Amino acid sequence: MNNNIIELSEANFNREVLNATQPVLVEFWAGWSESCKAMAPMLESVAEDEAFPVKLAKVNVEHHEELTDQYGVRAVPTLLIFNQGRLQDQIVGRTTEQAVRARLERL
Repeated sequence: MNNNIIELSEANFNREVLNATQPVLVEFWAGWSESCKAMAPMLESVAEDEAFPVKLAKVNVEHHEELTDQYGVRAVPTLLIFNQGRLQDQIVGRTTEQAVRARLERL
């Protein structure tokens, strides 16, 4: 996993997402999902863009069912966008870099 991407768990979710000072893009993913694998390079590109700083974090739905249930995730990939500790937006299913950037720019 890229060094710019944080692996989330129930133990660090509040610190890394809800208490973050910058927007956080959280991907709920699964290792068996071809769509999740296909989106990985795009998400890394978004995370590395210094023009719009965003923290990228991932939740493995198979290992963190409590978080998955808490946020009502029923399909992978699901992207949740948090800003100032609040859930601002969500994208369910495979998407494009342009769509993700457009959602982040609205914050």
